[in-house]
Amino acid sequence: MFKYFLELTYKVFVASLIFSVFSIWLFYITIDGFWGYLLSNIIFGGAMGISLPYIEAYVLSLLPKSSYGKTRLWGSIGFMVIVLVLGEILNSPNIGLFSLGLTAFLTLFFGISATLHNYKKKKEIKENSSGFSLLKYKYLWISLFLMQISFGGFYNFFTIYETSHGLSLELTSYLWSFGVLCEVIMLYFQGPLLHKSLLTIIKFATLITVIRWSMLYLYPASTTMAFASQSLHAFSFALYHTAVISYIFHLYSQKKLAQQFYLGIAFGLGGSIGAISAGYFYGEYLFLTQSLIAFMAFLSLLGIKEKNEKTI
Repeated sequence: MFKYFLELTYKVFVASLIFSVFSIWLFYITIDGFWGYLLSNIIFGGAMGISLPYIEAYVLSLLPKSSYGKTRLWGSIGFMVIVLVLGEILNSPNIGLFSLGLTAFLTLFFGISATLHNYKKKKEIKENSSGFSLLKYKYLWISLFLMQISFGGFYNFFTIYETSHGLSLELTSYLWSFGVLCEVIMLYFQGPLLHKSLLTIIKFATLITVIRWSMLYLYPASTTMAFASQSLHAFSFALYHTAVISYIFHLYSQKKLAQQFYLGIAFGLGGSIGAISAGYFYGEYLFLTQSLIAFMAFLSLLGIKEKNEKTI
């Protein structure tokens, strides 16, 4: 859609933030009906699908890739704060919707405040999407897609998986928080690593993910191994994500469009299929399946010709 019909500009970015606030109001009036509530979710998801790639490309255009993590970590900190606060006060849908609405409004305010000055200062350079090609780097896109499929079991069934093997719900919540803490630490200190080959970092982080899911499969009832597995979130998400968006940013001249496809193909399509397939494979072999999918993602990376790295 964005390649042919809608260019991701500053005005479109602002409109997406406004639509995200509007969709929260729709949540209030459609919460008791399935189809109306589904439509509200589609609008909200579409709005986020526009604003996130824009801000990623915007930040990378202003900061060196080694500094990106120190900006991105605030999103992780915000996630931890929301989880901790809502965990204490969330006892009705209205409280959750009010919190979401307030967050969406603040995102609108600060999103405009952070980007308006540069928009006024210099005219946006229009991206020519005619030369954009997924097939040129098909092995990369296949790998990104498979990698997010492999996260399906973790994002959707990790809590159920661990509690079914004897770990308490409280301990599992600590595991989630520990993983995000490791993510924040990596985002802060990863700068020097990003001066190395980004493709090599992506391969390394993908292999780490294979090991991570294998640990959960082999030691499902071990608290120690669960924490060890969560510590690898620093590599399989934080380092991986930064390396990927930096790599894509430099591969393509159509910066925002490339980030849009990354969000859509990997997190959108890959995440959806990952969630559905994880439900199908849930059981003893869930994380064995996830580790095999992550390994397929690694094998796909081997098909990338090293000469592509010269564009970075």
